[in-house]
Amino acid sequence: MTACGLDFGTSNTTLGIRADGEFRLLPLDGERSTLPSALFFDFEADQVTVGQAAIDAYVSGIEGRLMRSIKSMLGTDLIDADTALRKGRISFRAVIATFLKAVKERAEAAQGGELTDVVLGRPVHFVDGDPAGDAAAEETLGEIARSVGFHAISFQYEPIAAALDYEQQVNAEELALIADIGGGTSDFSIVRIGPDRRGKADRSEDILANDGIRVGGTDFDRDLSLATAMPLLGHGSAMKRAGLLAPKHLFLDLATWSKINFLYTAKAMAELERLHRDSAAPDRIERLIGVVEHRLGHALAMAVERTKIALSDGPEAGLALDWGNGDLTRPVTVTELNEATGTLAGRIGARVRACLAEAGTRAERIDAVFLTGGSTLLPQVRASILAEVPGARVVEGNIFGSVGLGLTIEAGRRYGIA
Repeated sequence: MTACGLDFGTSNTTLGIRADGEFRLLPLDGERSTLPSALFFDFEADQVTVGQAAIDAYVSGIEGRLMRSIKSMLGTDLIDADTALRKGRISFRAVIATFLKAVKERAEAAQGGELTDVVLGRPVHFVDGDPAGDAAAEETLGEIARSVGFHAISFQYEPIAAALDYEQQVNAEELALIADIGGGTSDFSIVRIGPDRRGKADRSEDILANDGIRVGGTDFDRDLSLATAMPLLGHGSAMKRAGLLAPKHLFLDLATWSKINFLYTAKAMAELERLHRDSAAPDRIERLIGVVEHRLGHALAMAVERTKIALSDGPEAGLALDWGNGDLTRPVTVTELNEATGTLAGRIGARVRACLAEAGTRAERIDAVFLTGGSTLLPQVRASILAEVPGARVVEGNIFGSVGLGLTIEAGRRYGIA
């Protein structure tokens, strides 16, 4: 029996154990330790695949249903709802359980034994400004973890876990700002770390502040999509009736990872047909219908995501779009990305200021900023964080692995990993 640290992320998942005296992440996707948090319900083979294989199956055109960003269901009303598959329906709780069970089984196969105890990562806030909803989300995740076979279950804030990982490399005491910007949330901690503090059983006095906001990489995808891709499908276009525009909620659902499948219903298609009839730009709505008819919503979202990532390294990138009735490539500039997502970046910077205020410390007292999470690669996000602590040393963490490693360290402290 072994304990583990499990970072179930909006975009990616990792799981770590202690082996041969070292904390390490187990391979979950072939030889890769990072598993995309995705499932594909294959209607042809009547089976479920997870991770990169799920994405590949969807892209290959196999008939089925792809689900990504499933963690974002926690803390929303959707967690108690269900959704249609080819045969029957499945609850979103069961979707998350299916994924976590696959993670557990792969990890057990990799390490050659049962995993019984787990420290699960959690954002500082599953739900912004709703303590009861936040507690309910944690309870739900714990119930799901127990349902897939974990016995002892506890939680640690994701930025604190990242701090525990960072602490392994420091040689002197520091006051660090930990910034964990993932697919679904942005989380911050201000923590005293150092070689003399590593062995302490109780680190509560070392944690000066914890704060977070439900803004992450998928929100940047959504806003970039609404600004660049969705207008080509009719977003913001006029209706025949003067003064009316195409309903925004259709495009918002198509641009939001966790809501794309909501458009694949007879009710949604009927609404699209009415929109086409009443639109003053029917050619654009025809494109929208093509995307929905051919179930290309996730392919479109992936194209937007690839463009966002490409703009981290250059001033312009091509957004390649498959409408189902003709392809189109639209150039997107980093200026457009910044304009579309400036409000989100501003909210992240404001949360850093709030974290400093909660800690009762000035920006100049922060020795280092430890950056982890895939969205820290976005220049605008990074700039919004560093602008608040301009004198701090910038330390790059394991972008996708620091939280998982830190949770594993915490599992060792709580459960005595062998």
